[in-house]
Amino acid sequence: MGKIFLASLVGLAFLGGLASSVDASDAKARMEKSKGEMKAEMEEAKGEAKALKEEAKGNDMRADMERAKGNVKGAGERVKGKSKEMKERAK
Repeated sequence: MGKIFLASLVGLAFLGGLASSVDASDAKARMEKSKGEMKAEMEEAKGEAKALKEEAKGNDMRADMERAKGNVKGAGERVKGKSKEMKERAK
């Protein structure tokens, strides 16, 4: 009777440990996704700021290029965040 009780406690502890590690990896996955989004928005904002500076100087072509560079860098950061999120969910 005592051995069965002990075995069931060990089993519950093992299952509880698995559940907590799943929660931890899910939380880390969400954190990686939000970091990617935050970095993407930052890159886009930097591109927009540079574009506004160039527009103030009268360089419309250069402003469009800076805005596009910011958008491309932002998209790259989103992809990196998404790939890190998927990597964490796969663990």
